[in-house]
This record gives sequence, structure tokens and C-alpha cells, in this order.
Amino acid sequence: EEVTVDDDDGVFEVVQPNEQWQTLKPGQAVPAGSHVRLNLQTGEREVRLGEEQLKYWTQQHRWRAVLTGFCSAPSQPLLCLQDSAPSAFRPLDELKKDMAELDLLVETDVQIMRRLLDQFNSSNSTAEQKLSILQELEYLVHQVDNAQTLCAMGGLSFILQGMNSSDVRLQENSALVLGSAVASNPVVQVQAVEGGALQTLLTTLATTQPLNVKKKVLFALACLLRHFPYAQRHFLSHGGLQILSELFRADAGGILRTRIVTMLYDMISEKDPAHAERLRQYSQVSLQEELMEEGWCSLVPQLLQSTEHDCREKALRALLAMTPVCLDQYRSDDALLGSLLALRLQYSELIQSEIILGEETSYFTEIVELIDSLQVKVK
Repeated sequence: EEVTVDDDDGVFEVVQPNEQWQTLKPGQAVPAGSHVRLNLQTGEREVRLGEEQLKYWTQQHRWRAVLTGFCSAPSQPLLCLQDSAPSAFRPLDELKKDMAELDLLVETDVQIMRRLLDQFNSSNSTAEQKLSILQELEYLVHQVDNAQTLCAMGGLSFILQGMNSSDVRLQENSALVLGSAVASNPVVQVQAVEGGALQTLLTTLATTQPLNVKKKVLFALACLLRHFPYAQRHFLSHGGLQILSELFRADAGGILRTRIVTMLYDMISEKDPAHAERLRQYSQVSLQEELMEEGWCSLVPQLLQSTEHDCREKALRALLAMTPVCLDQYRSDDALLGSLLALRLQYSELIQSEIILGEETSYFTEIVELIDSLQVKVK
């Protein structure tokens, strides 16, 4: 079903999705909340109802089928009721019986994941099919319960197998599924560490891999370590900081450097003094000391040479967080002191320019405050 919408820029078609994947033509739009994917087998974009939309759509169509007694989806004959003539007045017992039969036909997320894992593990599945399965799983595991269920099914081992694949597309998408599954999900974080996910991630980073793979692996690693001191201890004991420092030094383009420093900053600053037990766990993580030993006190200042404001901001925040162990090195680092002076002047000028133009200056002002805070400490 399609409708035509007029706006200031012209006329375009809005596709009304259903529970099945359907192809999107160039210039077509979809309602908010729809689930859109790229079909790698055909190269075309496809759309179906989003999760919340699908629940509502499924329930509405099931009731419509029961109340009217005829099938509105010829491709799914099992949904057709025995009565071929529509009728709005049917016995309650008959309605309940039909609804019970229809309930058996609705595939739950658990059933979907079981089917996907079986297909992924099948020797007949091609790389393209496995890639499509990973994309479906990544969509599902954003729900906390689904991610935990996937682990209970043994899905974590399949994901790690995908990361060890010789196909870089499977590596990349497996890392994305892993990161989405462990994000803000302590139950899955524990199972991932105990299942060997941390070693797999670090090994992947330590070996020659395409840039896109390493970006997704860093995402998964950051999600695994965030707010999880147990994993951070294992990360340090497995030489994680050394692997990241080597990756930082080798990243001439600087694309990975910001991600690495952001992850380290999050690990340093996430401690919550309001929770005694959490503080006790973090006390067993010697992150700051190992950052100094691995040379990060001199590595992080290199990000200040970036032309990107975001990189500079993240570097300044990390430098401030590392002052308890790096302050002496900061004070003797002439390049760092010179960079702070130059950046202070540059951002002061940018603020004045924005004021003259009547633009918002809060972002540049925040960066200046970070520079001032760091300068105060190093004096």
C-alpha cells in the first residue's frame, strides 16, 4: 500500500510496510519506526514494520481475521478461517478456539532466534545467508531479554565463530552483534567474558585486519568493558592496554585513535562513589597505573594535533582524568604545554567570531574551560 504526500520540496510516495520485507524503490519514504535493511543479495533496500508496529499490526490483523472469518493474506492460507463468509456475529467459544489456533502461528522472538541460529550453524548456509542472519540478530539483541535468551541458546559461541571467519563481512557484523548484545546488559557481559569473547576481541585487534573490522571490534570491546570492572581486570591482565597502544601508534589516519581514547576515558571516569561495592571492585583495577606504564601520558596529547574539535575535546577530557598519574610528565612535556597555549588562543578567537555572528558559543566555551582546567593543574 502506498500513499502520496506533498511537502515543500515536492511529491513523494510513502510506503505503508507490513510484517513482510518489501523492496523500497528510489524516492520512496517510510513511516517513522519502520525497520529498513539493505539486502546484500539483491543490493536493494527493504522495509517492514518495526517491532512495536509489528506487535500492534499482528494483533489487529489477527482479530480482524477472527471477526470476519476470511483471509486478507493469500500468501498465508493457514491464517484463513474455515468459514469463508464474513460474519461479525460468531459464538464466543468459536472465537476463542480460533484465537488459540492463531496464537500457535505467531512466531515469537525466541523462536525467530532459534531458527536463525539453526540456519547459521547449517553447513548449507552461504556467507551471504549468514550475513543476513547476523543483521537480523543485531536488530533483535538490542532488547535486553533477547540478548540474554540468545546467550542461553548458545548463540554467543556462534557469534565468536563468526568473528574468527575468514570473511571480513562476517567478522564485522559478528562484532556488531556482540557489542549490541553486551551493551548495558550485565548478564550477557559476564557470559561473554567467561565464554572467551575478550580474548577473541583482543586477538582480532592485535592481528592485521581491515579498518572497518577494527572499528566494530573496538565498539564491542568498549561495550563489554563499560561499567564492568571484572572484565576490565581481565582486559589489563591480557595485555589490553599494550594492544591498544600499538593500535594507536599504527593508526596514522587517526580514525581509531579517538575511539580508543574515548574508551579509556570512560573506564577512568565511570566510577560511582555512591556505591561502595562497585568502588571495591574498581579498586582491584589498576587502570591508571598501567596507563602510565604503557606510555599513554605521552600518547593521548598527540590527539590535540587533530583538526577535529571532537578529537581535541575527548583528548582534553582524557588528559584531565589521567592527571593523578601523569601530572609530572605533563609538566615536563613542552609540546603539550605549547599545544595548550595555542589551542587556548585559537578557541578564544573562535568564541569572539561566533559572538560577532550571533552564533552559539557554548561548545567552544566548554573546550576553553577544559584547557584552563588542565593549564591550572600543570602550572
